[in-house]
Amino acid sequence: MAESDLKRLVPAMEQLAGNYSYELVDSEIVKEGSNRYLRIYIDKPGGITLDDCEIYHRAVAALVEAIDYDFLEVCSPGLDRPLKSARDFERHLGKPVEIHLYKPQNGQKVFEGLLRERQEDRVSIECGGSILSFAMKEIAVCKPAVQLSEEDFDLQQEDAADE
Repeated sequence: MAESDLKRLVPAMEQLAGNYSYELVDSEIVKEGSNRYLRIYIDKPGGITLDDCEIYHRAVAALVEAIDYDFLEVCSPGLDRPLKSARDFERHLGKPVEIHLYKPQNGQKVFEGLLRERQEDRVSIECGGSILSFAMKEIAVCKPAVQLSEEDFDLQQEDAADE
């Protein structure tokens, strides 16, 4: 089965994810070295745990067995996963995002600001008090801007000390 065949399985994979209160975020077949990885990204409110990945991995394995891959990975999309679907953009309205362009505009390829609007073919952000608008075809990646505070680092150090 080719990657186009994977796309035909997406509705069944979404339904299966919904049975566990997960959201199917993305799926892809990636060649790394001589191996083909089938990567499935799932999410849920509050984030995905390793146990969630294992549960979905066991459930989806039979569904995707006809696809040609060497390794099946089920994982979290991460905090800075690229925004792809209209639903992703809706969830991030008013939140900080990074936009990476294919070609520089005014000598700049990366812009950060609050996501204000996503239309069919444009994305607008508020950056430094101005509204900047970009055509979707100009955008290489639009992803949440992850902002960590000192408190985040303090919590991480406490967690490491507890282990």
